[in-house]
Amino acid sequence: MELLERRRALIEERLVEVVDGVEPETLSDEVRHVTLSGGKRVRPMVTILACETVGGTAEDAVDFGVGIELVHNASLVVDDIIDRSELRRGTTSAWAEFGYGPAIITSDGLLGEAFALFSSDPNATQVVAESMVELGVGEATELSAKPTNEEEYMTLARRKTGALFRAAAELGAIAADSDPFTVEALGEYAERMGIAFQIRDDVLDAVADPRELGKPTGHDAALERPSVVQVTDLTPEEANQRARSEADRAIDALDRVEVVDRQAKDYLRELAEFVVERER
Repeated sequence: MELLERRRALIEERLVEVVDGVEPETLSDEVRHVTLSGGKRVRPMVTILACETVGGTAEDAVDFGVGIELVHNASLVVDDIIDRSELRRGTTSAWAEFGYGPAIITSDGLLGEAFALFSSDPNATQVVAESMVELGVGEATELSAKPTNEEEYMTLARRKTGALFRAAAELGAIAADSDPFTVEALGEYAERMGIAFQIRDDVLDAVADPRELGKPTGHDAALERPSVVQVTDLTPEEANQRARSEADRAIDALDRVEVVDRQAKDYLRELAEFVVERER
């Protein structure tokens, strides 16, 4: 656990460095509000652990990890505007704190800083660009052509959440100069974990205590958003079982990877367990 905390501290330290370098000061303050107000840092941890699993170091992957966290935060800013959510991670969301215009500019600023970090490797840039296309299609689907059954929901979850998780793991493999087979296997691991994460997120929105969750609940139902409990006949318990199934398949994909650092792989396995057991 101590080593895991060291990796997280490395991410936080680099994240602060990037945010401190943002100009002008107004934008830096808004970016700081979004990025440094909390968060589990699951995606950058996936990047670093994926890199270490196949022989790289945390330092090799930290910039890519911070970059994918910035992309994730940029998407959350837009999500909160769409949902009219005034709370994020227990504090005010960007649009509620600064207004719609500044929030959109903050999202753009986050993406700019992220791609500056990816620009050192064309493969990294391509992986993230592809994931953002998938994310955009997912967001558009959620707003217009909403899924009506479990199969369509799973496609949405893959695009909306799985794509960024896939990119996170693939970035780690790229940072370690891995072969395409390894990049793909780690990408599948993370994508399935992301789907499990999204299913569990939907369940928590339906049943969790908002004070414990750190954000309002019941939004999916109120906004008629296509969550797993809104567009399928699954009970929350059955949905959790679906999440468990995806996590198990993620672990199967991870087992196809030729491992250099066994401890890092074990942490990735624990993350797949965590996303289906988390309470917030």
